[in-house]
Amino acid sequence: MSDCLFCKIAKGDIPSKKLYEDDKVLAFHDIDPQAPVHFLVIPKEHYQHAGKVPAQNGEIFAHIFGVIAKLADELGMDKGYRVVTNIGEQGGQTVHHLHFHVLSGRDMTWPPG
Repeated sequence: MSDCLFCKIAKGDIPSKKLYEDDKVLAFHDIDPQAPVHFLVIPKEHYQHAGKVPAQNGEIFAHIFGVIAKLADELGMDKGYRVVTNIGEQGGQTVHHLHFHVLSGRDMTWPPG
């Protein structure tokens, strides 16, 4: 999608502070961190949210969570971390491109919002 913020970041049209990139996904630091460690992992292909990924493309979830685990190890997040994806307006989604927030470095409270 030509007007999607995360598509522009994935293409390199908008700069980001990258943590990881391959042909399928990009991980980068959140511009408004909510924890000492806060990064996003997005697929390069545009999906509106997790509920809009076709079954035949479901392997993207395994790949994303593999990248999250790799980065958690590299960043020393051994005390724990939270992974969040928001779906729709009531779910708190503000950028309509599938993305996962990964937060660590502080105690996470429950309920979260």
